[in-house]
Order: sequence, then C-alpha cells, then structure tokens
Amino acid sequence: MSTQTASARRRRRRLGPAPVRSGGAGTTAVAVSRRDATTRKGGRVSGVLDGRVALVTGGSRGIGRAVVERLARDGAAVAFGYRADHGAAEEVVASVMAAGGRATAVQADLAEPGAAARLWDATEAFAGPVDILVNNAAIGVVGALAELSDEDYERVMQVNLRTVFDTLREAARHMPDGGRIVNVSSVNTVLPGPGISLYAASKGAVEQLTVIAAHELGGRGITVNTVSPGATDTDMLRENNSAEGREMMRTMSPLGKLGQPEDVADVIGFLVGPDGRWMTAQNLRAGGGIR
Repeated sequence: MSTQTASARRRRRRLGPAPVRSGGAGTTAVAVSRRDATTRKGGRVSGVLDGRVALVTGGSRGIGRAVVERLARDGAAVAFGYRADHGAAEEVVASVMAAGGRATAVQADLAEPGAAARLWDATEAFAGPVDILVNNAAIGVVGALAELSDEDYERVMQVNLRTVFDTLREAARHMPDGGRIVNVSSVNTVLPGPGISLYAASKGAVEQLTVIAAHELGGRGITVNTVSPGATDTDMLRENNSAEGREMMRTMSPLGKLGQPEDVADVIGFLVGPDGRWMTAQNLRAGGGIR
C-alpha cells in the first residue's frame, strides 16, 4: 500500500526490481537434485508445480521474493527479475537452493523498453516455456500533481503498466495452454489519496488489462487474475510512510496487523496452482480486510 507522507516532497522508489542474473548465455543457472521442499517453519509443501516454469518480475525482495520462494517450494523452476541489487538477488537464489529448488536471477531494468521481452527470453533459455507469470515489479513516485514531471509519468507507466502489457503479450504469443498469470496491483486503486496519482492510475490500468487478457486467453485454459495487497510490511511501505502512518494502516485491518510478504505470496501460490483453476478475471484483495 503506497500512501503519501506528511511531507509534500516527492520520492521515488523501486518496488520489487526487475533486472538479471542467472542461467543461459550471460547468466548463471542453478540446478540441484530435487527433494521434498519445506516451508521456512519446516512444514511440507506439496510439489504441485513440479515441471512448471515460472517468471516473477521484481523478485529480489519483499512480496516478489516471497513469491519466488513459495513457487520454488511448490516445485516450479523460477526465473525472477531484479534491477540492481545483485547481493539481494543472490540471497534469493541461495534460499531457493537451500530448500532444494531451482531458480535464476535475471538483471533487467524494466524502465528500459524491450527489457520485459528479454526477461521472458532469458526465462525460456533457463528452463523452457513459461507456464506461470507473476507481474510484481513496480515503482512509486509520491508527489502532488503540480510537482510531477513528464519523466515521472513516463517512468512509472513504463515500469508499472508497459511491462505488464509486454509480458501479457509474450504470454499470449508463447505461453502453453493451461498457464497461469497473476498481476499484482494495490488497494490504492480503491483507497486513493493525495500524492499517489501515478501509482494508483498505473495499477488501475493493470487491473483492466487483467480482465481483458482473461477473456482473450481463457479459451486456451490460461487463467489471469489480479492480487491487490493492502498494507504489507515491505521496504517500500516503510520508506514511504512514517511510523505513525504505518500504525494507522495497522488499525485499518480487522486483524489488527500489517500483512507480511508471505501472506500475499500464499494467495498467489493458490491462484497459480491446481486449486486455482476455476479462478480467472478476478481481483483478490489480499489486504487483511483493508478495503
């Protein structure tokens, strides 16, 4: 959940990077022998995604990292994008390996035109045709309308909206029948506030793309859904909101707490797994009751 701080100044922050590192030409793939995966608490997770290939944009931290780890624990070979933090990407790959999974990190700045298509190609080179797509990468620019620049607009729309369009187009052209797509939006499309015009507008457009893609791809058995997190305890939330603001968000939830990245990842895990087969063109608000 992205809201404006008390200060009027603008701040921009990348939400779940999308650059590159790992397997294929110019990348480093990691493959280990399969064994039963477990959750961080030691609980078993069935291999419901064994043999599937997943692409996650913005996968080196926060919700994106939790999604990568969840899908890998469920058996998928996962490629994820990150923008610049090579160390964080390495940590995610190491975490997946430690659980017996297979992952690769791909450095790709999604603010650059064509980066999404290159990320798709890198995923196919790593593990084969993409069965699962999770569009998580996004950036936020906080500022009043009068202060926003053309550059702000172009950058936010390129990363948050154009990337989703590009990857959906790749999925329409190349994803095998029966695939799964999840686009990550935000509760801010229904709880807008001052200073988040670009972020909320970009996410609102993503929600419309989701429904249209669901209708276009449904005949091939491909489901397309949106997941809209609420106040989730991530770097982006902490960096763009004061302690007082985060406390206010906590009290907005009937559960009386902020969400954790794993809470959102588990919702996405359901949608891309076999139990989510009858869910499409939906927007699941994974916000602990914030609406």
